[in-house]
Amino acid sequence: MGRKRKGRNISGWMVVDKPAGISSNAVVNKVRWALGAQKAGHAGTLDPEATGVLAVALGEATKTVPYITDALKAYQFTVRLGQATNTDDAEGEVINESDLRPSDDEIKEALLSFVGDIEQIPPKFSAVKIDGQRAYKLARDDQDFEIAARPLYVEELVLVDRPDEDHVTLEMTCGKGGYVRAIARDLGEKLGCFGHVRELRRIWSGPFDAEDGISVETIEKLAKDPELDTHLRPLEIGLEDLPEVKCTPEGAMRLRNGNPGMVIAADVQFGDECWGSLDGKAVAVGVYKSGELHPSRVFNQGT
Repeated sequence: MGRKRKGRNISGWMVVDKPAGISSNAVVNKVRWALGAQKAGHAGTLDPEATGVLAVALGEATKTVPYITDALKAYQFTVRLGQATNTDDAEGEVINESDLRPSDDEIKEALLSFVGDIEQIPPKFSAVKIDGQRAYKLARDDQDFEIAARPLYVEELVLVDRPDEDHVTLEMTCGKGGYVRAIARDLGEKLGCFGHVRELRRIWSGPFDAEDGISVETIEKLAKDPELDTHLRPLEIGLEDLPEVKCTPEGAMRLRNGNPGMVIAADVQFGDECWGSLDGKAVAVGVYKSGELHPSRVFNQGT
């Protein structure tokens, strides 16, 4: 018999407005400790010096993480022109410099080439695996290696401010797997002036907004206090991009046992992925076929 997990069996989402100077995993661990939760994870890492939305999933909500990870997300970031660093951000060492400073119109023109379906090479200081090892570990050891380009969908990339000749503030909406540091690096190379990320903030991710996030200070202040539970969002928020079907009571019972269950569906077609609910609570995610939901993920939220 497996060892029983310690902690409270709670499920839902906690949206944190992550500050700079702390890792995403450290935030997740702090949330899990403060709530006394059995299980927690997050839907998309932020670099330690980045701020903004970090969506922390608790309990059964961890099963909906892929749907938030796949959703569009938006970043606001400042690029330092005239300098390239080995990490593509302000934490690294300057490896190239230029006195060239492009105009606003030149920057706007260059940004167009980064919109749509593009190919992007992740930074060498990243968690990408190379022959089983993290790229950042190889980079720290000064090893020579190459990272293959990866596809990225960028819905929008716009210039929103030019505080001075050395800096530009951009906003980007993109799909999963994007590296803002790589955008800054490649933009600087395209403009012939080099560039790296000076500041980075994720302003929203799927259904979650940074302005609605709880601070780490508040989490620490309310640790072990029932009031912290009021900041939890329902598990079902993580399924908003999927169509919903209504389970019959008998269908819900079958689904909870991992079997196809009868549902009442509208606006879904044979083979569509959707989620089934009973009394507003998620029962399962699966594929709709001929009046039944065939489950791929089942949620244990009680009866």
